[in-house]
Amino acid sequence: MRLGLVSDSHGELANLREAAKKLRAEWQVDIIAHLGDEWPDADVLREHNGLAIIQVPGVYGEYYQDPAITNRVLREINGYRILFTHTRDAHANDLPGDPDPAELAGRGEVDIVAYGHTHIPEVELKGKVLWVNPGHLKKQDKKGLAPSFGVVDLEADRVTVHLVDLNSGVVFRTWEGSLKQ
Repeated sequence: MRLGLVSDSHGELANLREAAKKLRAEWQVDIIAHLGDEWPDADVLREHNGLAIIQVPGVYGEYYQDPAITNRVLREINGYRILFTHTRDAHANDLPGDPDPAELAGRGEVDIVAYGHTHIPEVELKGKVLWVNPGHLKKQDKKGLAPSFGVVDLEADRVTVHLVDLNSGVVFRTWEGSLKQ
């Protein structure tokens, strides 16, 4: 099972379309998750018929305060419990009942936390939990980082994460290992 991760598109629909195109055609993902900022941007992903989509809102958007929208989505995919969230920690704008990603990880209730918000692409194994941020999709970011996306291969005994530069298509970071003990 192959999962694509995008985050922080901030209305840059051309970049989001390009990321979705590459994830679908070149990486052949089964699912794309949009990790927030901006909620309506994820509609672009629906242009790819048959592609499963997971989305969460960004913490400062109006959608985050809508109790009908789930701010953090927990899914089991190919035997891995994955939390999809905009932030890696609890946030002041959380609604009552929103789970705290750090607490879920600390209790061993998740295997992977996919998040955005910081615009900084990273992959980090903390304890037994893999934390993945695909970066952002803005043309220019105040932190000076290029737009990027993530690809997560979920195999029975191994997880592989690739962080990919949107413009060049170059994989600039790979993490590979087992999360099953």
